Amino acid sequence: MELMGSTLTATYVRPKTSHFLPAISTMASSYRNPQPAMAMNPSANMWRTNTYFKSSSTVPTPSSMQRDNLDLVRAKTMFYPSNRTALSTRYTPDDWYKSNISNYRESEASRNSAERLRRDTIRLMQDRDQLTRRTQESTSKNIGERLNDVVFWRSELSHEIDNMVTEIASLTDVKRRLERALAETEGPLQVSQECLYHREKRMSIDLVHDDVEKDLIREVEVIKSCQERMRRHLDRAIAQLASNRAAQHELERDISDKVTAQRIDDRCHHLRNTSDGIGYYRGIERLDPSLSLPDSWSKFTDDNILHSQSERASSHKLRDEIEILLNATSNEMWNQFNNANVAFTNRISETADAKNSLQTHLAKTLQEIFQTEMLIESLKKALRDKECPLKVAQTRLEERTRRPNVELCRDNPHHRLVSEVREIEDTIHRLQERLMEAENTLQTLVKTKVTLEHDLSIKANSIFLDQEKCMSMRKSFPSMPRLVGYT
Repeated sequence: MELMGSTLTATYVRPKTSHFLPAISTMASSYRNPQPAMAMNPSANMWRTNTYFKSSSTVPTPSSMQRDNLDLVRAKTMFYPSNRTALSTRYTPDDWYKSNISNYRESEASRNSAERLRRDTIRLMQDRDQLTRRTQESTSKNIGERLNDVVFWRSELSHEIDNMVTEIASLTDVKRRLERALAETEGPLQVSQECLYHREKRMSIDLVHDDVEKDLIREVEVIKSCQERMRRHLDRAIAQLASNRAAQHELERDISDKVTAQRIDDRCHHLRNTSDGIGYYRGIERLDPSLSLPDSWSKFTDDNILHSQSERASSHKLRDEIEILLNATSNEMWNQFNNANVAFTNRISETADAKNSLQTHLAKTLQEIFQTEMLIESLKKALRDKECPLKVAQTRLEERTRRPNVELCRDNPHHRLVSEVREIEDTIHRLQERLMEAENTLQTLVKTKVTLEHDLSIKANSIFLDQEKCMSMRKSFPSMPRLVGYT
């Protein structure tokens, strides 16, 4: 029979024998027995006491070994039937056969026991190997199912993040439109207030509370009311953007954790018995670092997605409200603007009948004043138009100072922003110088006009205020697309 496995170190016990028959064994212990073979001596075989048989089991001494050697020599020369008078032995043939059969049976029993142990051990190793393989396959299957769950929730998070990013971009665009529309209302408000201010310069009987003044006062109220509603919605948009970004941050943190978990589980899923990097971690099975259960794990991600969807719904609703607000405010301001213009036109028509033709130089001077005022308004508008780009550039610089750690880099955008701020400031400085020159020119023209209009009548003054001052400024009233923030 073929031997399997490695040789085990075993301790063999000599079989139990009778007191009158020595053990006959083929085991290694019998070969190591230091006791010499017994030599029969005619003179020593006649009588043997129990003391002789008891002493045979003891370890021989040097003196006894010497005596036995002498007996062996004598036996070679003297132990023959012809040399002794009587034949005397210790055992019978039946004892000899019984001893052999006993040894055969003990050998067969020990071999059967060893063979049974070997078969049971091989069966145990095969069963445990199959159990280990099935357990490992089941664990790999569970990790694969877990990977599928992580991939599913990761795709859901990615889809929701894309939707939230789109919603944030849409709300940001609407917010910018609202800011531009709010900024555009400053011009009409200033024009209306300046119209009221200029009309206070009417003299004598023309200083009346007419329809033009009523419409101008109503126009100021309408514009301020629209501005107040725009500011409220702008504050809501800013708060909603903060909520949207907070929800997006939670989603991104969740998906980042899932990407890491997916990478770890994917590596664990592909680990095999022949893989590199495997090793012993004693006691790791007793460590439980988990912070959640499968139900709470999925509920956490589901809650994040539901929260994001809720914020997106609120953001979408707010965008609709802002769109409605922009359309409503633009219509209200335009309607009131048209009413005031009609009133201005009627009032100018009423006073135009009493106006006499002006002298040629006076007309030219007034025309030049008009052009200069238009230039001043254009310069003011150009200066106002530079405020937003300057604010944007400076805000970008200020925002970029909050970049964390090594991200606070003096990169090309930083240099370009610094250059942009300096360019805009230089442009503003040059426009202000030109505005000062234009205002100085206007003052010179006004002085010339005062000289030419020394005898200008009250009606001419009223027409000038209504038509040349007020209506000229009102020509810069923003268009409908600008009032809704598109340009």
